[in-house]
Amino acid sequence: MKVDIWSDIRCPFCYVGKKNFEKALHQFPQSEKIEVTWHSFQLDPHLKTQPDKNSLDYFSEIKGVSEKQAKEMYAHVYKAGKEAGIEFNFDHQKVANSYRAHLLLQLAASKNVANEAEEALFKAQLIEGKNIDDEATLIEIGKSVSLNEEDIKNALISEEFAAQVSRDMLLAQQMQISGVPFFVINDKYGVSGAQPTPVFSEVLEKSWEEFSGGDHGLKIIHSGESCTVDGNCD
Repeated sequence: MKVDIWSDIRCPFCYVGKKNFEKALHQFPQSEKIEVTWHSFQLDPHLKTQPDKNSLDYFSEIKGVSEKQAKEMYAHVYKAGKEAGIEFNFDHQKVANSYRAHLLLQLAASKNVANEAEEALFKAQLIEGKNIDDEATLIEIGKSVSLNEEDIKNALISEEFAAQVSRDMLLAQQMQISGVPFFVINDKYGVSGAQPTPVFSEVLEKSWEEFSGGDHGLKIIHSGESCTVDGNCD
């Protein structure tokens, strides 16, 4: 059974959603028969990389709020992270365009290590304060999940992987996905946002029961906290 996931490395709720989904998958009796595919989604394709500016300062500027107000607005994101076992570090998070990180993810997918690369990139962006638009950083991250350095360099200028990123974005647009994370289970059920683990467990169980029947179509049955293309995380 297939599970397709759209996410952006810059999105904290995408990391929360990944952790909660993985807990549900670990508890699912048929987990070895689940095929997970990660898809690229850029919340802000036109973002200019500014490695000397952290995310809270950037958020304060684009929203026209003080640093204190920005931290207060991010309080629920910190809380969601802690509940999922993540210690977000927004004070040192770099403002970086995620496009080249998605090229790396496409390479990782072609080598069957997409989940490992996704995890490493989330940690780099949201915990370790690394610049995910920097080639040396992406090479380091790629090599940490057993990717070849030359393959990584080629991926960052690859027209093939660029086309795959565009394809993922087009698919998201066709399905009217405007916020991530977004999960599609068995080509039928859509789950929007970083849902708690029991919700993912429920959908996996229901979808598995119907899997042999060949049901198709898309129906959003849960909508929760996510980051949207207008820069809001709520």
